Amino acid sequence: MLQHIMFVHIFVEIKIIIIQIDHIMKISKSSKIVSWVIAGLLTALYLFSASGKLFLHPEQMEQMKLGDWRVIIALGEITSALLFLFPKTNKYGTLLLSSYMGGAIILHMTGGMSIVMPSVVLILIWVVAYLRNPELFKLS
Repeated sequence: MLQHIMFVHIFVEIKIIIIQIDHIMKISKSSKIVSWVIAGLLTALYLFSASGKLFLHPEQMEQMKLGDWRVIIALGEITSALLFLFPKTNKYGTLLLSSYMGGAIILHMTGGMSIVMPSVVLILIWVVAYLRNPELFKLS
């Protein structure tokens, strides 16, 4: 229950962050720089995570009963991260990584782990999506 409340609270904070970013990032050039930096860091995080699944710590996937799927999950992670990195395919990468992080949050919730890290990563994905594609958030 506490994790659910934290999860809802984090998503309420997204709107506040986006409004603050909108006021701070009036200059297009700084917006592009910030989005590239965050996107680069997130891509590096996903590539490191995928390499761990493939080479460094495959036993972690066995503990979560996903050992048979680790190669497919890692390749999906790499593909999604690369689609997310490049502006022309950023929208597709955003949707794929959002789905991936939704699955990670569910896995953490059912496994009794903290959902803070995957939630923060998900928020950063959408911050980059907003900085690169603000039209996605227009209601009209």
